[in-house]
Amino acid sequence: MELKAYKITVKGRVQGVWFRKYTKDKADSLLLKGFVMNKPNGDVYIEVEGDSLVLTEFINWLYIGSPLCEVSEVIYTKTAIQLFDVFEVKR
Repeated sequence: MELKAYKITVKGRVQGVWFRKYTKDKADSLLLKGFVMNKPNGDVYIEVEGDSLVLTEFINWLYIGSPLCEVSEVIYTKTAIQLFDVFEVKR
C-alpha cells in the first residue's frame, strides 16, 4: 500500500446539495482520512489521504458527487501526509 495525500477543489453547484455529506460517506466507505469543507466562493475543499489506488477511485467519484450537484471541475494536487485520524465535515 502506497500512502498519498491530496488537496482537492471541487467547482460547480456543490454547496447546498449535500455534497459534503456524500463525500464523507464515500471517504468512510473507502477508509480514507481527512476533511471536506465549503469555501466562501462556492467551491468545496477537501484534504484527503489514503492508499493511492483508493484515492484514484475517490477522485473519480468526485465528478459524480451527490445526486443534486453539478460538478464542473475537480482540481487536485499532491500534498504532505498529515496522518488524519478520521474523515470529517468541517463547517
